[in-house]
Amino acid sequence: MALCWGCLAVGGWAQRVVVHEQVAFPDSIPAGGYSGITYLGDNRYAVVTDNTQHADGFYLFDIQLDSVGALTQASCRGFKGNGDKGHDNEGIAWFPPKRTVFVSGEADNQVRELNLEGKPTGRRLNLPKVFAKAGKAYGIEALTYNEATHRFWLTSESTLTGDGPKADPVNGAKNRLRLQSFNDQLQPVAQYVYEMDAPDIDYQPTKYAMGVSALAAMDDGRILVLEREFAIPESKLGTIANCKIYEVKPAQEGALRPGADIAKAAPLPKRLVAEWSTALGLLDFSVANYEGMCLGPKLNDGGQVVVLVADSQYQYAGILADWLKTVVIY
Repeated sequence: MALCWGCLAVGGWAQRVVVHEQVAFPDSIPAGGYSGITYLGDNRYAVVTDNTQHADGFYLFDIQLDSVGALTQASCRGFKGNGDKGHDNEGIAWFPPKRTVFVSGEADNQVRELNLEGKPTGRRLNLPKVFAKAGKAYGIEALTYNEATHRFWLTSESTLTGDGPKADPVNGAKNRLRLQSFNDQLQPVAQYVYEMDAPDIDYQPTKYAMGVSALAAMDDGRILVLEREFAIPESKLGTIANCKIYEVKPAQEGALRPGADIAKAAPLPKRLVAEWSTALGLLDFSVANYEGMCLGPKLNDGGQVVVLVADSQYQYAGILADWLKTVVIY
C-alpha cells in the first residue's frame, strides 16, 4: 500500500510524492542501531550503526525494489570495518570520485573517510571551527554527498551551543541549525540557516529526541531534510515518532557570512515533501525512529526513490523492528 502525497508546487520543487509502507526483514537483516545509509549502485547500500561499542565501519545491505519503488526484499551481506570503536557513527555518504565513503561520528564530531574495506584513509572533512561546539549528544548527525553538484552537506542534530535553545516540548523552541557544504577537496564552501518546525509533542515524556537525523542531496541542488521527533513516556505505551521530509534550495546569495549571528539570519525557505507518524500501543508495534536517509535508484517513470532506515536500538525489548521505508519523488 502506498500513500500519494499529492501535487506540490512546480518551479524546482517536488511535484508529486508517493510514500510507501515501511517493511522489516527480520530473517535477513540482523538487529542493529542503524543510523545512516548511502547508495552504492545496483541494489547495494552501506549502512552504519550508532553503537559506540560496535567496531568502526559499515554493513553492506542488498535492498530490492519493485517497479514503483516499494520494498520487496532486503538482506545483510556482511560488515566491513576496523578495530576502532567509540565514534557513534550517525551518517554515511558514498564518494564516487575516490570510491570511498565518508562517515560522521557524533562522539568525536568528525567526518572521516573509509575505503570499501572499512579502513580509514586518514582524510577528513575540514569542519569550520563553529562545529567544535557540537556535543556528544545532538552533535554532527546528518551527512550526504551528490556527485552531480560535487558537494557534501552536513548538519548537527540540534542547535549548536551558543546558537540558541535546543527544542523540547516545554520550551517550544525551533531548532536553528547550520547547514554546511563542502567541495570535493573536503573544504567548506557555504553555510546556511535551517530552522526546524516547533515540537508537535505537547507533554514532557520520559525520553525525548528532536532534530534533523538525515539529509539527501539531489542532482538539481535541492537538499532533502528529515526532521524527526521521538517521544517515549514512562510506560513505553504511547511512544510516538513523527517524521517530516522537507526540501530546501540553497543559493549562494543566502549563505551566512563568517561570524554572522545565526539568531538574526534568515533561514532557508523550505517546502514539506512528506510526513508520517508511527506509534507503540497495545496492538500497534509500528514505531520507527528513522535516522538514515539516502537517494536510491531512479525508476523507469522518472521517479527518484528515497530509502530510509530506522534505528531499533537492536530491537529493544523484542518490540522494536529494523524498519525500512521508501518515498518516491517526482
